[in-house]
Amino acid sequence: MKNILLLEDLPEIRAWLRKLVLQVFPTAQIAEGARVADALALVTAVKFDLALVDLGLPDGSGVDVVTKLRDVQPECQSVVVTIHDDDEHLFPALQAGAFGYILKEQPRELITEQLQRISQGEPPLSPSIARRVMAHFASAAKPRADANLINVSLTERETEVLLRVAKGYTLPEIGVQLGLSRHTIADYVKQIYRKLNVSSRAEAALEAQRLGLFGR
Repeated sequence: MKNILLLEDLPEIRAWLRKLVLQVFPTAQIAEGARVADALALVTAVKFDLALVDLGLPDGSGVDVVTKLRDVQPECQSVVVTIHDDDEHLFPALQAGAFGYILKEQPRELITEQLQRISQGEPPLSPSIARRVMAHFASAAKPRADANLINVSLTERETEVLLRVAKGYTLPEIGVQLGLSRHTIADYVKQIYRKLNVSSRAEAALEAQRLGLFGR
């Protein structure tokens, strides 16, 4: 892998991923972006061998970047790196041309192992994602929930994080309570703020109260 695109809007997570990538591909040149627009501009200027793409970005979805790479750089392997493990994020990414799908909340060693598989031509899939894909094709098609309801609702994990944010716990404390890294919690908080259209802990606490989470 000579040229790698790393698309992630949170600086701490981007630095963490960069370190992991360089452990697996020590001679690679890494181009970093924080927005969909950054990535699309880079794609027109640089030929990439691998792209690691977050989905929830400030100006849109990483799926748009995966689609663009499929169209203009079909030899580039796009791998989604995200916190989202639901069908509504997984299957659009795969349909857009994603070669792999890695969950950030996995142990560091497992992510490294999955990145190593890329050089062997194996799609890097988190175990739970691989099971979800198999289950999808093994079962009959079922009606999908309304997309608008999905977009505004919180997942069970996001609800757990929101409740702890509202109670005043710090990100490291929430990470310890849920067995996740501080980086992963920060990513969840980003998604929660975006879904609820809030920008502060105080606003998030008000939303948590409105949703009745304090009775949980």
